[in-house]
Amino acid sequence: MSSSSQPASPQFLFLNASTRESGVVGNTEHLARVAAQSLPAGTAAQWLRLSELAMPAFVDLRHSAGVYPAPEGDSLTLLNATLAATDLVCVAPVYWYSLPSPLKLYFDHWSAWLRVPGLDFKARMAARRMWVITTSGDREKAQPMIDSLRLCAQFMQMDFAGALWGRGGAPGAVQSDAQALAAATQFFARPASAARSLV
Repeated sequence: MSSSSQPASPQFLFLNASTRESGVVGNTEHLARVAAQSLPAGTAAQWLRLSELAMPAFVDLRHSAGVYPAPEGDSLTLLNATLAATDLVCVAPVYWYSLPSPLKLYFDHWSAWLRVPGLDFKARMAARRMWVITTSGDREKAQPMIDSLRLCAQFMQMDFAGALWGRGGAPGAVQSDAQALAAATQFFARPASAARSLV
């Protein structure tokens, strides 16, 4: 886990935060996979389903011990995948106007990774890009979750590259959202400044 520079070639990490049962492709994942098909040829892409990783509960030691041990197990797997990525894609349906619990737990662990001696997590994440792909019944009601992720990126000095929204609900609903599917095919092709304008 020694400090290293950002990978030279694009490496996309898709974090699927859905809590649907295994084997069910929800609307957000479907939209994300449509978008991923338009990544430039040869772009490395890794997909992780957060609900299938055994992440421990986050214990807040910031104002007691002040430091955290190096992560182990699935936490280490997730940390390594995060640091290997140039582009972090949060594939997150809106749950109760907010983040799905697996994604919230992942970001809670950022507070620990910031305090692992020698890891330099914040410095290593700076200038990487964060994207959001989400679905919900109403675009306006997705905004608080999008804003939360934008603020996380801002705190880490990452480039918030934008959000792609589609209509959600029962599995398959987004497949009738022609506007979202069309936007998905161009989502990763736009410069970050143009992508941000869609949020």
